[in-house]
Amino acid sequence: MRILTTIVTVVALLALPVPAAAAPATVRTDTGRIAGTVRGDHRIFQGIPYAAAPVGELRWRSPQPVEPWTGIRDATQPGGRCAQTADSWGLPASDSEDCLYLNVTAPRGVSPRRPKPVLVWLHGGSLMKGAGSDYDATRLATRGDVVVVTVNYRLGIFGFFGHPGLSNGGAFGVEDQQAALRWVRRNASAFGGDPGNVTLAGESAGSHSVCAQLASPAAAGLFHRAITQSSPCWSPDDLPKLMNVPLWLPASAHQGHGQFIADQVSCPDVSCLRGRPVSELLAQPALPLPGYGNAVLPEDPAKVFAEGRFHRVPILSGITRDEGTMFAALLYPKLTVAQYVDGVTQIFGDRAPAVLAAYPPGDRPTQRAAAMMSDLEWARPARDTDNLLARHVPVYSYEFLDRTAPPLFPYPDDEVRPLASHGSELPFLFDPSWESAPLTDRQRGLGDLMIGYWARFAATGNPNGHGLPAWRHHPYVQGLDLDRVGRFDRAAAHQLTFWDGI
Repeated sequence: MRILTTIVTVVALLALPVPAAAAPATVRTDTGRIAGTVRGDHRIFQGIPYAAAPVGELRWRSPQPVEPWTGIRDATQPGGRCAQTADSWGLPASDSEDCLYLNVTAPRGVSPRRPKPVLVWLHGGSLMKGAGSDYDATRLATRGDVVVVTVNYRLGIFGFFGHPGLSNGGAFGVEDQQAALRWVRRNASAFGGDPGNVTLAGESAGSHSVCAQLASPAAAGLFHRAITQSSPCWSPDDLPKLMNVPLWLPASAHQGHGQFIADQVSCPDVSCLRGRPVSELLAQPALPLPGYGNAVLPEDPAKVFAEGRFHRVPILSGITRDEGTMFAALLYPKLTVAQYVDGVTQIFGDRAPAVLAAYPPGDRPTQRAAAMMSDLEWARPARDTDNLLARHVPVYSYEFLDRTAPPLFPYPDDEVRPLASHGSELPFLFDPSWESAPLTDRQRGLGDLMIGYWARFAATGNPNGHGLPAWRHHPYVQGLDLDRVGRFDRAAAHQLTFWDGI
């Protein structure tokens, strides 16, 4: 009986399906071997250096190559965050300049013979805050069947600084992003990714950065598709704005600001500034806007886009329904009716009566200011940018519409309702590190659908796929909501006919 039982057991075991070979926890990159973390359906490699630490004499210089290492480098923890102060999301501050690291999340079962599309994610944070490790890409990688790379890049005064003594200032953070893309081109295949099929994506300042790469000659061939979330690449200058923040600055503006900083800290030259501690420089006002007139952005990107000289890649581009709510809550808290009317009058002059008729203050003036910002400073530039880009490349436009989505940070009670605010789509694609209300089952379902669109676009340059509601190219706008995914009338929702007519 004991022998019979043994035979039955062996036969049963032989009848079981043979598991696939375990994905290795170690990978060889072009500068050395790394050991990451293997989980049920994916692998994660964190804290991989893609450029030398920009410290000492490398502060405010173009990113330099990494020194190769021997042995196996631990890649189970994120690298240091780039120098920054704490922020409204509760993310940690950092005084580290040794921060040029990236993270790779790859689905299990990848094969060099069947490589996966690669999506490189540039984080937001006003070019002042954040890190690639704030975005857990497990859901995006596993459900989308893509290799996801999240990137750190220099921020604030360390990433966007100019000075008369610097010949190439104003956009070191943009150069870092290109160094990361070159790392991806050299190393994607080691993780099962296809270096010939790379999508560059980002939200807010990350989207702004994607736009910079679209306009940078040095980025040619480094990516093959682009996703811009909540920061259009171009904006008309025919109307005044409530925020009035430019997208790009000439090198001279950075040089003047840099000289001001040098005077503030009593430094006669750049050599002296390179010796100042991180904390002292973080205390100075930054100018976190990409500068042009340097090697990475030789021309004004606004001119590059207007003339259609950006890189010819398919683009998926969109905004949230209520982009302005976050900014109005920060800039105009407790706004009174009188302050609202005075502000609109000062900004719009003789056009103010028409604006006030279209956007009366009501009993929540800050909320009305938010609506105006959403329409004038996001929806209109989004439409105009997509019109411009679509003359040359396929463009797929969207608007995220879930007004119950978790906001990035708590809003003041009864002042402004967050609605579908800036950044509220991020938990639908990633599991972010900041505290946020969990998604409901319906929201998780919308997130799964969005991941399907994003991943399909990364794979083919077209978001359409089996089981996904049809998405036509621009001027069609795909509305993404809990109850309905389909055509969205952006012009009507955002009063664009009014703004075009005044």
